[in-house]
Amino acid sequence: MAKEITGYVKLQAKGGQANPAPPIGPALGSKGVNIMEFCKQFNARTQDKQGKVLPVLITVYSDKSFDFVIKTPPAAIQLLELSKVKSGSKEPNRNKVGKVTWAQVEEIAKDKMSDLNCFTIESAMKMVAGTARSMGLTVEGDAPWQN
Repeated sequence: MAKEITGYVKLQAKGGQANPAPPIGPALGSKGVNIMEFCKQFNARTQDKQGKVLPVLITVYSDKSFDFVIKTPPAAIQLLELSKVKSGSKEPNRNKVGKVTWAQVEEIAKDKMSDLNCFTIESAMKMVAGTARSMGLTVEGDAPWQN
């Protein structure tokens, strides 16, 4: 028989560095989940992505057990890494802080394809390019579908 789901918890934690301190501890403690058990499992599964921010969706069951799914890093964080900028622009429509190429946008789109709600790589690239623009990054060159 399937377990009864009592709730979901969405968190963002650095790979291999989860600990019971806030924000993880209070979020899981309120649902009755064993915090240390989650931290051990999360750190074991994210050893290869050390230090990268990873969204995680935790499913909590009625017997206080849990499952979790680790997603790909957010597009904004990947864009910041590629453009070598510390943070996005406070006024993205006026002040541009960095540049990315369409090849880099395509690389991020392919990486995030499983987490995005689109069916083609072209639409995924448009989503990532929109994120870049809203952060104050310029996407250089012509879009591949305009050629």
